[in-house]
Amino acid sequence: MDEYQLKDREKAILRFVIHQFILTANPVGSRNVSKKFDLGLSPASIRNVMADLEEMGLLGHPHTSAGRTPTDKGYRVYVDSLMDPPLIDDKAKQIVDMSLFSAQTDTEDLLRITSAILSELTNQLAMVTYPKFEMAVLERIQIVQLSSTRILVVVSVHSGLIRTITLEIDAEVKEQHILSIQQILNERLSGLRFSEIRTSIEERIRDVSTETYRPIIRVFLDSVDKIFTDTSSEKTIIAGTKNILNQPEFENHEKFQGIIELVENKDIVIHILDKNKPADQKDFMIKIGEEHKDEKFTEYSMITKEYKVGDLTGTLGIMGPKRMDYSKIVAAVVYIAEQLSQELTKQR
Repeated sequence: MDEYQLKDREKAILRFVIHQFILTANPVGSRNVSKKFDLGLSPASIRNVMADLEEMGLLGHPHTSAGRTPTDKGYRVYVDSLMDPPLIDDKAKQIVDMSLFSAQTDTEDLLRITSAILSELTNQLAMVTYPKFEMAVLERIQIVQLSSTRILVVVSVHSGLIRTITLEIDAEVKEQHILSIQQILNERLSGLRFSEIRTSIEERIRDVSTETYRPIIRVFLDSVDKIFTDTSSEKTIIAGTKNILNQPEFENHEKFQGIIELVENKDIVIHILDKNKPADQKDFMIKIGEEHKDEKFTEYSMITKEYKVGDLTGTLGIMGPKRMDYSKIVAAVVYIAEQLSQELTKQR
């Protein structure tokens, strides 16, 4: 059924049931709606409308209660057309602005603070992924000799971010040879995307494989995926696990097994955040319950938004029980993503 075919009274009652359920975590009865909200309808009329909403699949009816609870579809109708406009209050803005302003200039420090603020403001599990280097454009490579057989490769991209990788070389190399290779690599690779470098580096430096340079060239060819692919699961920051465990929905420990798995395996975070990217970077995405393909997460909702630094993007968001204050949380996620983008841009 199309949510926009709902009558005004159906929209109002669905909205009030969801608001009350978000507040109390208890099934909502018609008498409760009648007392709490001035709809100009009798409890019997409200009961009939609630029955209609249940028939449409927007409300559920727990066996042990006379009240109703929202279904995943009911929540979807609510977030798409019935919730209040997402507005963040001045106090929350001040917390975000002051926290990000006081952060160190280190990117990872900023992301950790972002995750903590997001968790604090939403009372949910907060997740922030490090900017994805997949579409990064190489600015320059620096090679620092650590020993006769170890080098530190410093990769700078046009967004202003830097990656460092330590490599072992199976032969001794001289500093002058390293500087020559550094110059050659910059001449032939600067300005290319990481994806282009991975597929074409061998062809671009094939003629450099002289006896003098071969050990360094070989280690670059063997390590191209390590240098020019961002696969580290450590580049995901999670905060606020206790927020989930304290929710009344998860008094039954079996229900938060998915969250425990999420916290323990950050690769899962990267995977689900990658799958839940909004089509438009200006937008946010909400996934509710059964809209998650993984059944471990059907008890949860997720709200995500991308942030941007130069030509790179990362994702931040929250996961929590479906019974959440969607409007308030969307406002926090969107504002924090926008402010994080601004702070990272200042660092460039």
